[in-house]
Amino acid sequence: QVQLVESGGGLVQAGGSLRLSCAVSGFSFYYYAVGWFRQTPGKEREGVSCISSSGNNTVYADSVKGRFTISRDNAKNTVYLQMNSLKPEDTAIYYCAVAVRPYGRTWCSLNEADFGSWGQGTQVTVSS
Repeated sequence: QVQLVESGGGLVQAGGSLRLSCAVSGFSFYYYAVGWFRQTPGKEREGVSCISSSGNNTVYADSVKGRFTISRDNAKNTVYLQMNSLKPEDTAIYYCAVAVRPYGRTWCSLNEADFGSWGQGTQVTVSS
């Protein structure tokens, strides 16, 4: 049974940093790309970042480029999202998700339709 558990969210002032973690279990994590998404009430879920199964390819939404960094530790079955220079507009529930199938080693996407298993989310609140 695939399970994803996010952690690391919280309340931070604008300009601060947080590091989110996504612990994955129940399948061969090594072969799958992982994405981070976020959602605020009344808005569609937005793709934030993706890391390929090899870790050699990363993709970021324009809104977070230069501020967020995604990484993975395959030995620990964990993906991280380091968020720096946080802004109030980064406030959202952040979800991690695993690709629906083992695409190529450099494949990545910010389209939520390409991801099948999701965590429960972790709240990030950035105060101004």
